[in-house]
Amino acid sequence: MQKILIQLDTDPAPSTFDRVVAVDAGVEQMFSYGDVTPDTVPALAHGAMFTRGPKDLHNTAIFIGGSDVEAGEKLLNALEETFFGPMRVSVLMDSNGSNTTAAAAVLSAAKHMELKGCEALILGGTGPVGVRSAQILASQGALVRVASRSFERAQQACGTIKQKVPDGQLFPYEFSEEGAAAALDGVQLIIAAGAAGVQFLSQPEIQELETLKVAIDVNAVPPAGLQGIEVSDQGEDRNGVICYGAIGVGGLKMRIHRKAVQQLFETNTQVLNTAEIYDLGSKV
Repeated sequence: MQKILIQLDTDPAPSTFDRVVAVDAGVEQMFSYGDVTPDTVPALAHGAMFTRGPKDLHNTAIFIGGSDVEAGEKLLNALEETFFGPMRVSVLMDSNGSNTTAAAAVLSAAKHMELKGCEALILGGTGPVGVRSAQILASQGALVRVASRSFERAQQACGTIKQKVPDGQLFPYEFSEEGAAAALDGVQLIIAAGAAGVQFLSQPEIQELETLKVAIDVNAVPPAGLQGIEVSDQGEDRNGVICYGAIGVGGLKMRIHRKAVQQLFETNTQVLNTAEIYDLGSKV
């Protein structure tokens, strides 16, 4: 029986990137749908649930993608409401690559430092990768500073993460001319996860951070979010700071993505979201 992956994409044209990764992960048939909304999810899900017997449902799985992460989460909620009893298939949620990228960024940092108790700062902390990086770090016992240009948005992001990591230690910061010094004080790990074109720190500013051990910039589009980090950096030591760029993190991200797709076909009961993808990535 062939492995079928059903791609539910919130964008008009389903991602070719995600389709290539699926093929490389061993998917034999891929059905791709664009402009998917929560209203159209049940009919698509029923096609996956009722075409194969319960013992064969692990051969069908669903991938949620698209550039809008919030829209992707709504599709996931609609799927979970549609499934019942044994009539379900496994689902991977990775809109905009946010979960696999966040997992790869944190795992890269973990190669060089103890995450539990470390002072971590997420720049662009209210964006898709930023929120998920903060969630993962909080789950590992880090003291996580979630920074945004808006203190209110940073607070909201911390509240959202606390719902998933109730014991997480999360602290909102406004990253502005007035608030940057407080956000950076004593920081040991920085993950820059802002939008393309946003530079958070200059190279001299980074060099002034005496406690900084690891700096990761997941932005691949110039200018760098953290000046002085090259996109290809993969554990480069730059003035005593271990540095990773987007491509340096990207190799691990791709391995996690492929492994996650492969794992979908082991059972029909999995929902692979942020926590599950990080756990899987730690074994890649």
